[in-house]
Amino acid sequence: MTLTLPPAVSPPRRVLMGPGPSDVSPRVLAALAAPTVGHLDPYFLRIMDETQKMLRTVFRTSNELTLAVSGTGSAGMEACVVNLIEPSDRMLVCVNGVFGGRMSDVAGRAGANVTKIERNFGEIFPPNEVAEAVKRVAPKVVGIVHAETSTGARQPLEEIAKAVHDAGALLLVDCVTSLGGIPVEVDAWQLDAVYSGTQKCLSCPPGLSPVTFGPRAIAAIDRRRTKIASWYLDMTMVRNYWGQDRAYHHTAPINMNYGLHEALRIVLEEGLENRFARHARNHKALKAGLKALGIEYSVAEPNQLPMLNSVLIPSGVDDLAVRKQLLAEFGIEIGSGLGPLKGKTWRIGLMGETSTASNVLLFLAALERCLAGQKSNGAGVAAANAFYAS
Repeated sequence: MTLTLPPAVSPPRRVLMGPGPSDVSPRVLAALAAPTVGHLDPYFLRIMDETQKMLRTVFRTSNELTLAVSGTGSAGMEACVVNLIEPSDRMLVCVNGVFGGRMSDVAGRAGANVTKIERNFGEIFPPNEVAEAVKRVAPKVVGIVHAETSTGARQPLEEIAKAVHDAGALLLVDCVTSLGGIPVEVDAWQLDAVYSGTQKCLSCPPGLSPVTFGPRAIAAIDRRRTKIASWYLDMTMVRNYWGQDRAYHHTAPINMNYGLHEALRIVLEEGLENRFARHARNHKALKAGLKALGIEYSVAEPNQLPMLNSVLIPSGVDDLAVRKQLLAEFGIEIGSGLGPLKGKTWRIGLMGETSTASNVLLFLAALERCLAGQKSNGAGVAAANAFYAS
Protein backbone atom coordinates (compact mmCIF):
# COMPACT_ATOMS: atom_id res chain seq x y z
CA MET A 1 0.00 0.00 0.00
CA THR A 2 1.36 3.44 -0.92
CA LEU A 3 1.34 6.00 1.84
CA THR A 4 0.21 9.49 0.93
CA LEU A 5 2.19 11.91 3.04
CA PRO A 6 0.08 14.20 5.21
CA PRO A 7 0.74 17.94 4.92
CA ALA A 8 3.44 19.55 7.05
CA VAL A 9 2.43 20.75 10.49
CA SER A 10 0.90 24.23 10.18
CA PRO A 11 -1.34 24.95 13.17
CA PRO A 12 -3.72 27.90 13.24
CA ARG A 13 -2.92 30.94 15.38
CA ARG A 14 -5.03 30.90 18.52
CA VAL A 15 -5.47 33.15 21.53
CA LEU A 16 -5.24 30.57 24.30
CA MET A 17 -7.65 31.80 26.97
CA GLY A 18 -8.65 28.40 28.32
CA PRO A 19 -7.42 26.50 31.39
CA GLY A 20 -4.08 25.74 29.69
CA PRO A 21 -1.91 25.73 27.75
CA SER A 22 -1.36 29.49 27.66
CA ASP A 23 0.19 31.54 24.88
CA VAL A 24 3.94 31.03 24.42
CA SER A 25 6.46 33.82 23.88
CA PRO A 26 8.39 33.81 20.58
CA ARG A 27 11.53 33.77 22.76
CA VAL A 28 10.49 30.42 24.25
CA LEU A 29 9.62 29.01 20.81
CA ALA A 30 13.05 30.10 19.56
CA ALA A 31 14.71 28.37 22.51
CA LEU A 32 12.83 25.15 21.73
CA ALA A 33 14.24 25.29 18.18
CA ALA A 34 17.88 25.66 19.33
CA PRO A 35 20.33 22.85 18.40
CA THR A 36 19.93 19.68 20.42
CA VAL A 37 22.96 18.54 22.42
CA GLY A 38 23.51 15.40 24.47
CA HIS A 39 21.84 15.01 27.85
CA LEU A 40 25.29 14.93 29.52
CA ASP A 41 26.84 17.63 27.34
CA PRO A 42 28.55 20.32 29.48
CA TYR A 43 26.31 22.95 27.90
CA PHE A 44 23.13 21.10 28.86
CA LEU A 45 24.40 20.45 32.38
CA ARG A 46 24.87 24.21 32.73
CA ILE A 47 21.28 24.75 31.53
CA MET A 48 20.10 22.28 34.19
CA ASP A 49 21.99 24.10 36.94
CA GLU A 50 20.63 27.48 35.86
CA THR A 51 17.09 26.11 35.57
CA GLN A 52 17.30 24.73 39.11
CA LYS A 53 18.41 28.08 40.49
CA MET A 54 15.61 29.92 38.70
CA LEU A 55 13.01 27.36 39.82
CA ARG A 56 14.09 27.85 43.43
CA THR A 57 13.55 31.58 43.04
CA VAL A 58 10.09 31.14 41.51
CA PHE A 59 9.09 28.56 44.14
CA ARG A 60 10.64 30.85 46.79
CA THR A 61 12.60 28.01 48.34
CA SER A 62 16.13 26.94 49.13
CA ASN A 63 15.24 23.24 48.71
CA GLU A 64 18.14 21.36 47.18
CA LEU A 65 15.85 18.81 45.52
CA THR A 66 14.18 21.18 43.06
CA LEU A 67 14.03 20.14 39.42
CA ALA A 68 11.91 19.68 36.32
CA VAL A 69 10.37 16.22 36.03
CA SER A 70 10.35 14.91 32.46
CA GLY A 71 6.60 14.85 31.93
CA THR A 72 3.54 17.06 32.31
CA GLY A 73 2.05 18.27 35.60
CA SER A 74 0.39 14.90 36.13
CA ALA A 75 3.85 13.31 36.12
CA GLY A 76 4.85 15.79 38.82
CA MET A 77 1.82 14.72 40.84
CA GLU A 78 2.77 11.05 40.50
CA ALA A 79 6.40 11.81 41.32
CA CYS A 80 5.44 13.47 44.60
CA VAL A 81 2.94 10.80 45.58
CA VAL A 82 4.96 7.68 44.74
CA ASN A 83 8.10 8.99 46.41
CA LEU A 84 6.34 9.84 49.68
CA ILE A 85 3.85 6.96 49.84
CA GLU A 86 4.62 3.34 50.68
CA PRO A 87 2.01 0.55 50.58
CA SER A 88 -0.61 0.99 53.35
CA ASP A 89 0.56 4.49 54.32
CA ARG A 90 -2.37 6.68 55.28
CA MET A 91 -2.96 9.68 53.04
CA LEU A 92 -5.61 12.33 53.48
CA VAL A 93 -6.66 14.07 50.24
CA CYS A 94 -8.76 17.24 50.10
CA VAL A 95 -11.09 16.99 47.09
CA ASN A 96 -12.98 20.06 45.86
CA GLY A 97 -12.43 19.63 42.14
CA VAL A 98 -11.17 17.32 39.43
CA PHE A 99 -7.50 17.52 40.35
CA GLY A 100 -7.99 16.77 44.02
CA GLY A 101 -9.88 13.71 42.82
CA ARG A 102 -7.00 12.80 40.53
CA MET A 103 -4.51 13.06 43.40
CA SER A 104 -6.69 10.67 45.41
CA ASP A 105 -6.73 8.21 42.50
CA VAL A 106 -2.94 8.38 42.10
CA ALA A 107 -2.47 7.80 45.83
CA GLY A 108 -4.70 4.74 45.75
CA ARG A 109 -2.79 3.31 42.80
CA ALA A 110 0.45 3.84 44.77
CA GLY A 111 -0.94 1.64 47.54
CA ALA A 112 -1.97 4.32 50.00
CA ASN A 113 -4.81 3.89 52.44
CA VAL A 114 -6.68 6.98 51.20
CA THR A 115 -9.20 9.05 53.14
CA LYS A 116 -10.95 11.88 51.31
CA ILE A 117 -12.59 14.95 52.69
CA GLU A 118 -14.77 16.69 50.13
CA ARG A 119 -16.25 20.07 49.36
CA ASN A 120 -18.49 21.15 46.51
CA PHE A 121 -16.69 22.22 43.33
CA GLY A 122 -15.74 25.88 43.73
CA GLU A 123 -15.59 25.83 47.54
CA ILE A 124 -12.42 25.79 49.66
CA PHE A 125 -11.48 23.97 52.86
CA PRO A 126 -11.53 25.86 56.16
CA PRO A 127 -8.35 25.15 58.17
CA ASN A 128 -10.32 23.73 61.11
CA GLU A 129 -11.97 21.13 58.86
CA VAL A 130 -8.59 19.92 57.61
CA ALA A 131 -7.14 20.00 61.15
CA GLU A 132 -10.01 17.85 62.47
CA ALA A 133 -9.58 15.33 59.64
CA VAL A 134 -5.81 15.15 60.22
CA LYS A 135 -6.35 14.38 63.91
CA ARG A 136 -8.92 11.72 63.06
CA VAL A 137 -6.98 10.01 60.26
CA ALA A 138 -3.37 10.51 61.48
CA PRO A 139 -2.02 10.43 57.90
CA LYS A 140 1.58 10.33 56.76
CA VAL A 141 0.75 12.74 53.90
CA VAL A 142 -1.97 15.35 53.34
CA GLY A 143 -2.62 16.34 49.72
CA ILE A 144 -4.37 19.55 48.67
CA VAL A 145 -4.71 21.73 45.56
CA HIS A 146 -3.60 25.36 45.83
CA ALA A 147 -5.28 26.52 42.60
CA GLU A 148 -7.99 24.14 41.41
CA THR A 149 -7.95 24.38 37.61
CA SER A 150 -11.37 22.78 37.24
CA THR A 151 -13.14 25.36 39.41
CA GLY A 152 -11.07 28.55 39.58
CA ALA A 153 -10.84 28.37 43.39
CA ARG A 154 -7.79 29.50 45.39
CA GLN A 155 -7.05 27.56 48.59
CA PRO A 156 -5.20 29.42 51.40
CA LEU A 157 -2.46 27.18 52.81
CA GLU A 158 -0.65 28.78 55.76
CA GLU A 159 -2.97 27.66 58.58
CA ILE A 160 -3.49 24.27 56.99
CA ALA A 161 0.27 23.72 56.79
CA LYS A 162 0.62 24.43 60.51
CA ALA A 163 -2.16 21.98 61.40
CA VAL A 164 -0.62 19.29 59.20
CA HIS A 165 2.85 19.72 60.71
CA ASP A 166 1.53 19.89 64.27
CA ALA A 167 0.13 16.40 63.65
CA GLY A 168 3.49 15.17 62.29
CA ALA A 169 2.29 14.76 58.70
CA LEU A 170 3.70 15.98 55.38
CA LEU A 171 1.91 18.49 53.17
CA LEU A 172 1.82 17.82 49.41
CA VAL A 173 0.50 20.68 47.27
CA ASP A 174 -0.66 20.98 43.66
CA CYS A 175 0.55 24.36 42.33
CA VAL A 176 0.12 23.54 38.64
CA THR A 177 -1.98 26.62 37.90
CA SER A 178 -0.69 28.97 40.61
CA LEU A 179 3.09 28.97 40.08
CA GLY A 180 4.13 32.24 38.44
CA GLY A 181 0.66 33.79 38.68
CA ILE A 182 0.07 34.21 42.41
CA PRO A 183 2.49 33.82 45.33
CA VAL A 184 3.70 30.29 46.03
CA GLU A 185 5.79 30.53 49.21
CA VAL A 186 7.26 27.06 49.64
CA ASP A 187 9.62 27.91 52.52
CA ALA A 188 7.51 30.55 54.26
CA TRP A 189 4.43 28.30 54.23
CA GLN A 190 6.54 25.19 55.00
CA LEU A 191 5.20 23.13 52.10
CA ASP A 192 6.90 19.73 52.04
CA ALA A 193 6.42 18.68 48.42
CA VAL A 194 5.07 20.80 45.58
CA TYR A 195 4.53 20.15 41.89
CA SER A 196 3.56 22.41 39.02
CA GLY A 197 3.41 22.48 35.22
CA THR A 198 5.10 24.52 32.52
CA GLN A 199 2.03 25.30 30.39
CA LYS A 200 0.07 27.56 32.74
CA CYS A 201 1.47 30.79 34.19
CA LEU A 202 5.05 29.96 33.16
CA SER A 203 3.88 30.06 29.50
CA CYS A 204 6.05 27.23 28.22
CA PRO A 205 4.55 24.37 26.18
CA PRO A 206 3.43 21.34 28.21
CA GLY A 207 6.05 18.67 28.78
CA LEU A 208 7.85 19.36 32.07
CA SER A 209 6.73 19.50 35.69
CA PRO A 210 8.67 21.66 38.16
CA VAL A 211 8.81 19.95 41.56
CA THR A 212 10.44 20.72 44.88
CA PHE A 213 10.91 18.53 47.96
CA GLY A 214 11.68 20.00 51.38
CA PRO A 215 13.84 18.51 54.16
CA ARG A 216 10.98 16.61 55.83
CA ALA A 217 9.95 15.05 52.51
CA ILE A 218 13.52 14.04 51.68
CA ALA A 219 13.91 12.48 55.13
CA ALA A 220 10.72 10.47 54.52
CA ILE A 221 12.05 9.28 51.16
CA ASP A 222 15.37 8.27 52.72
CA ARG A 223 13.56 6.30 55.47
CA ARG A 224 11.58 4.20 53.01
CA ARG A 225 11.46 0.45 53.62
CA THR A 226 10.25 -0.38 50.10
CA LYS A 227 11.31 0.54 46.59
CA ILE A 228 9.60 3.50 45.00
CA ALA A 229 6.83 2.11 42.78
CA SER A 230 7.89 4.06 39.68
CA TRP A 231 11.41 3.57 38.31
CA TYR A 232 11.07 6.58 36.00
CA LEU A 233 9.95 8.95 38.77
CA ASP A 234 12.23 7.60 41.53
CA MET A 235 13.76 10.75 43.03
CA THR A 236 16.53 8.77 44.73
CA MET A 237 17.89 8.21 41.22
CA VAL A 238 16.65 11.30 39.39
CA ARG A 239 18.26 13.60 41.99
CA ASN A 240 21.66 12.09 41.19
CA TYR A 241 21.24 13.16 37.56
CA TRP A 242 20.22 16.71 38.57
CA GLY A 243 22.83 16.82 41.34
CA GLN A 244 26.61 16.99 41.23
CA ASP A 245 27.07 13.26 40.51
CA ARG A 246 25.34 13.53 37.10
CA ALA A 247 24.59 9.81 37.17
CA TYR A 248 22.69 8.83 34.01
CA HIS A 249 19.06 8.03 34.67
CA HIS A 250 17.07 8.82 31.51
CA THR A 251 17.51 10.98 28.44
CA ALA A 252 16.02 14.30 29.44
CA PRO A 253 13.88 16.20 26.90
CA ILE A 254 16.71 18.59 26.01
CA ASN A 255 14.80 21.16 24.01
CA MET A 256 11.87 21.27 26.44
CA ASN A 257 14.40 22.23 29.12
CA TYR A 258 15.71 24.98 26.83
CA GLY A 259 12.14 26.28 26.61
CA LEU A 260 11.62 26.21 30.37
CA HIS A 261 14.95 27.93 30.91
CA GLU A 262 13.89 30.82 28.68
CA ALA A 263 10.38 30.95 30.16
CA LEU A 264 11.87 31.28 33.65
CA ARG A 265 14.18 34.03 32.42
CA ILE A 266 11.11 35.92 31.19
CA VAL A 267 9.34 35.44 34.53
CA LEU A 268 12.31 36.73 36.51
CA GLU A 269 13.00 39.62 34.11
CA GLU A 270 9.47 40.85 34.79
CA GLY A 271 9.81 40.17 38.51
CA LEU A 272 7.45 38.00 40.53
CA GLU A 273 5.67 40.87 42.27
CA ASN A 274 5.12 42.68 38.96
CA ARG A 275 3.85 39.45 37.43
CA PHE A 276 1.39 38.86 40.27
CA ALA A 277 0.17 42.46 39.96
CA ARG A 278 -0.33 42.07 36.18
CA HIS A 279 -2.42 38.93 36.64
CA ALA A 280 -4.53 40.63 39.34
CA ARG A 281 -5.06 43.78 37.26
CA ASN A 282 -6.24 41.95 34.14
CA HIS A 283 -8.47 39.68 36.23
CA LYS A 284 -10.18 42.73 37.77
CA ALA A 285 -10.67 44.33 34.36
CA LEU A 286 -12.18 41.12 32.98
CA LYS A 287 -14.44 40.86 36.01
CA ALA A 288 -15.65 44.43 35.52
CA GLY A 289 -16.44 43.71 31.87
CA LEU A 290 -18.26 40.48 32.63
CA LYS A 291 -20.27 42.12 35.40
CA ALA A 292 -21.46 44.74 32.91
CA LEU A 293 -22.75 41.85 30.80
CA GLY A 294 -24.55 40.31 33.77
CA ILE A 295 -22.10 37.40 34.00
CA GLU A 296 -21.18 36.25 37.52
CA TYR A 297 -18.30 34.18 38.86
CA SER A 298 -18.90 30.65 40.13
CA VAL A 299 -16.45 31.11 43.03
CA ALA A 300 -16.85 33.42 46.03
CA GLU A 301 -14.86 36.63 45.53
CA PRO A 302 -12.14 36.09 48.18
CA ASN A 303 -11.28 32.71 46.66
CA GLN A 304 -11.21 33.62 42.95
CA LEU A 305 -8.05 32.88 40.97
CA PRO A 306 -6.83 35.82 38.87
CA MET A 307 -5.40 33.54 36.19
CA LEU A 308 -8.35 31.12 35.87
CA ASN A 309 -11.74 32.84 35.82
CA SER A 310 -14.64 30.43 36.25
CA VAL A 311 -17.94 32.13 35.40
CA LEU A 312 -21.55 31.03 35.26
CA ILE A 313 -22.99 30.66 31.76
CA PRO A 314 -26.02 32.99 31.42
CA SER A 315 -29.42 31.36 31.35
CA GLY A 316 -30.50 30.41 27.83
CA VAL A 317 -26.99 30.61 26.35
CA ASP A 318 -25.67 27.58 24.48
CA ASP A 319 -22.28 26.72 26.03
CA LEU A 320 -20.85 24.80 23.08
CA ALA A 321 -22.19 27.18 20.43
CA VAL A 322 -20.51 30.19 22.06
CA ARG A 323 -17.17 28.40 22.46
CA LYS A 324 -17.30 27.21 18.86
CA GLN A 325 -18.07 30.73 17.61
CA LEU A 326 -15.26 32.25 19.67
CA LEU A 327 -12.82 29.76 18.14
CA ALA A 328 -14.08 29.90 14.56
CA GLU A 329 -14.57 33.68 14.23
CA PHE A 330 -11.99 35.10 16.63
CA GLY A 331 -9.45 32.32 17.18
CA ILE A 332 -10.11 32.46 20.95
CA GLU A 333 -10.10 29.28 23.00
CA ILE A 334 -11.84 29.16 26.38
CA GLY A 335 -12.61 26.11 28.51
CA SER A 336 -15.85 24.42 29.47
CA GLY A 337 -16.80 23.32 32.96
CA LEU A 338 -15.70 19.94 34.29
CA GLY A 339 -17.49 17.39 36.44
CA PRO A 340 -20.69 18.77 37.99
CA LEU A 341 -19.92 22.18 36.42
CA LYS A 342 -20.03 20.82 32.86
CA GLY A 343 -22.36 22.97 30.79
CA LYS A 344 -22.74 25.43 33.68
CA THR A 345 -19.46 27.36 33.61
CA TRP A 346 -16.84 28.76 31.29
CA ARG A 347 -13.19 28.79 32.36
CA ILE A 348 -11.41 31.87 31.02
CA GLY A 349 -7.64 31.75 31.34
CA LEU A 350 -5.46 34.82 31.81
CA MET A 351 -2.21 32.96 32.39
CA GLY A 352 1.31 34.21 31.87
CA GLU A 353 1.79 35.45 28.30
CA THR A 354 -1.99 35.44 27.78
CA SER A 355 -2.64 37.87 30.64
CA THR A 356 -2.76 41.17 28.75
CA ALA A 357 -5.16 44.09 28.53
CA SER A 358 -5.48 43.56 24.78
CA ASN A 359 -6.64 39.96 25.30
CA VAL A 360 -9.16 41.05 27.94
CA LEU A 361 -10.66 43.64 25.59
CA LEU A 362 -10.57 41.31 22.58
CA PHE A 363 -12.34 38.57 24.52
CA LEU A 364 -15.05 40.87 25.86
CA ALA A 365 -15.73 42.30 22.41
CA ALA A 366 -15.86 38.80 20.90
CA LEU A 367 -18.11 37.49 23.66
CA GLU A 368 -20.54 40.37 23.14
CA ARG A 369 -20.67 39.45 19.46
CA CYS A 370 -21.50 35.86 20.39
CA LEU A 371 -24.21 37.06 22.77
CA ALA A 372 -25.67 39.52 20.24
CA GLY A 373 -29.30 40.30 20.97
CA GLN A 374 -28.99 39.23 24.60
CA LYS A 375 -26.57 41.83 26.00
CA SER A 376 -26.08 45.55 25.44
CA ASN A 377 -23.39 46.12 22.82
CA GLY A 378 -20.14 47.52 24.09
CA ALA A 379 -20.97 47.45 27.80
CA GLY A 380 -18.32 44.86 28.69
CA VAL A 381 -15.50 46.55 26.80
CA ALA A 382 -16.51 49.95 28.19
CA ALA A 383 -16.45 48.65 31.78
CA ALA A 384 -13.04 47.03 31.33
CA ASN A 385 -11.67 50.20 29.75
CA ALA A 386 -13.05 52.24 32.65
CA PHE A 387 -11.23 49.95 35.08
CA TYR A 388 -7.94 50.31 33.19
CA ALA A 389 -8.38 54.07 33.03
CA SER A 390 -8.87 54.23 36.78
